[in-house]
Amino acid sequence: MNETHTHPTTKPAETAVLVALVTQKQTADQTKEYLDELAFLAETSGIITKKTFTQKLDRPDTRTFVGKGKLEEIQTYILDNPVDTIIFDDDLTPAQVRNLEGQFTDVKVLDRSLLILNIFSMRAQTAQARVQVELAQYQYLYPRLTRMWTHLSRQKGGAGMRGPGEKELETDRRIVKDRIAFLKEKLAKIDKQSVTRRKERDRLVRVALVGYTNVGKSTLMRTMAKADVFAENKLFATVDSTVRKVTLGNIPFLLTDTVGFIRKLPTTLIESFKSTLDEVREADILVHVVDVSHPNFEEQIEVVNTTLADIKAADKPMVLVFNKMDQFTPKEEWLEQTLPDPADDPFGDDAPDEVAVPVAVRRQTALDFLKKTYLTHKADHVAFISAQTGENVGELRELLYTLVREKHYQIYPNWVNVPLAESAEYGDGLAG
Repeated sequence: MNETHTHPTTKPAETAVLVALVTQKQTADQTKEYLDELAFLAETSGIITKKTFTQKLDRPDTRTFVGKGKLEEIQTYILDNPVDTIIFDDDLTPAQVRNLEGQFTDVKVLDRSLLILNIFSMRAQTAQARVQVELAQYQYLYPRLTRMWTHLSRQKGGAGMRGPGEKELETDRRIVKDRIAFLKEKLAKIDKQSVTRRKERDRLVRVALVGYTNVGKSTLMRTMAKADVFAENKLFATVDSTVRKVTLGNIPFLLTDTVGFIRKLPTTLIESFKSTLDEVREADILVHVVDVSHPNFEEQIEVVNTTLADIKAADKPMVLVFNKMDQFTPKEEWLEQTLPDPADDPFGDDAPDEVAVPVAVRRQTALDFLKKTYLTHKADHVAFISAQTGENVGELRELLYTLVREKHYQIYPNWVNVPLAESAEYGDGLAG
């Protein structure tokens, strides 16, 4: 009797250790947050984080990024707990890559930028985005033609670690340089087509959603435009720009969902995604979406503002939208500035401190503080919403309507206006 043997068809997930430094420019708290974000990036790429390593140095070691002692600690851990990959939270120089690969002969060595590029290659759907990502990969890897290059090839395997091509990548510099030239030429042709399409839309007001990655831009797009837009709780769920023509009141405009920003975004990616970022540069109004439930959302705001300044798009009319209010947890320092004096506590002095102020009151007082702070000091237009539940989305529609109408009348001064409250669509918000 012949026995039937079954074999698993799914490969086990890749595993990794993460490495970061505490430096003069990066505090221990920041390093911890960046490592959490790096772990999320790894998860998005299909990699499970087993352990994180940090070291305090004034600056990265020029040979191996971390010092000798920390390097030995990582080696000892990997000998006892085999992993597939070591991921560093900062860019590695070509010399560091070579030295680290000499130390870890059976383990992949990646850095943050390469991991981000890999996620973009997984997420790119359109021909334009695929060319943009491939070009960014080649430009980034060109000076690093070592074993790091082959880590992205499909033949090497590994969850989500897909490289720029179907075949094993050539390491000959001349061939790579020719490929970069070819991709630039191909992208230039696509860019011309994109410019033509955008010019055809010049007669409509353009509104672009911008923000840190995974703050809910796509969910807001789907809510506002009633469009079937992909949204997922992963970093860079959106790589391709999505444009929808929508109507508020009786005024049509274009709403664009754009790629999310992130700390330490590879410069090659910004350069390659020029035409995609042109959707932001050429927009009439920006809607900066913020995940207010994130503990360090203020730093994320600064990252986005800095990136907008870098691409020459920081001077546009902007609405700052605090999203995910349904998940919002107030900070204690906000409560201290907004809660009444204990003597005036309506809930009684006998109640324990932790229950003296109900959750709803704590949330509202912190919300009041946020509104007061950002309305008076940091932004001209602010909205507090939950795109997921629809909380306060109506207020955002009214605010957008006012801004879009003003710009629309500059284009069409004789347009017959229907007040927002009287429009047939107002009950449902935007009609596509």
